[in-house]
Amino acid sequence: MEKYIEGNKAAWEEAFDKRDASWGADITERVQKEDYPFFEKEMADVLKNMDTKGKTIGQFCCNNGRELLSLVKSGNASKGVGFDIAENQVAFANEKAKELNLPCIFEAVNVYDIDDRFREQFDIVIITIGALCWFENLNRFFEIVAKCMKPGAVIVLNEQHPCTNMLATEGDAEFDPEHKMECHFSYFEHEWTGNSGMYYMTLKNYHSKTFTDFTHSLSEIISGMCNNGIVITGLKEFDHDISGGFSSIDHRGYPLSMILQGNKQ
Repeated sequence: MEKYIEGNKAAWEEAFDKRDASWGADITERVQKEDYPFFEKEMADVLKNMDTKGKTIGQFCCNNGRELLSLVKSGNASKGVGFDIAENQVAFANEKAKELNLPCIFEAVNVYDIDDRFREQFDIVIITIGALCWFENLNRFFEIVAKCMKPGAVIVLNEQHPCTNMLATEGDAEFDPEHKMECHFSYFEHEWTGNSGMYYMTLKNYHSKTFTDFTHSLSEIISGMCNNGIVITGLKEFDHDISGGFSSIDHRGYPLSMILQGNKQ
């Protein structure tokens, strides 16, 4: 396992151990009572129009499992398999699957190391916000994803728009509250490190173990898919934020999020 991935594993497990009591507390109730909870509206609309009944669904970087549990239940899927590097998050997700009596299993594994047990297993793959940035090599990432997809399988990716990588957020030295849409960083900047923790999960500031993440251009994402036999079938771009970092510039014409769809040849 690469050193940066080992570091991210430790940092994510630390963040989950420090999680606020509210983080994940609503999963059971919302999955039982709501239709496609935990998905952005646009992503939910795409999933509702897909044939998920009786299908096997995979999610890469599934976090605490809430999205996969939501889709398997609301879409009447026959099975869900989620992968995440953080062992404590995966254990939590498996507990929730049992609590909800849903046919989901969660595996604690680095995506690069997913083995042939999952070759051509998935009819549908979902990737949601905050997944791609943890991988330096997207061609290698999508090689594994494509390996796990059946021929003809569908992939839906709902992510932060790569153009946001040029913006500063509150807390960055470059951030100017009067010029929030000013670009400070290169679109092609690649590696970032930080020790500021995961506030969205912990609701506290703390000096964390080191997170290492990578920005990727739209061409890197699309090329990674196409190089591995995934044909792009749709791209939608939106001027509203799904990351929690840029909501103050919603609907001002800057690309903030996207949905990318494809099929495995």
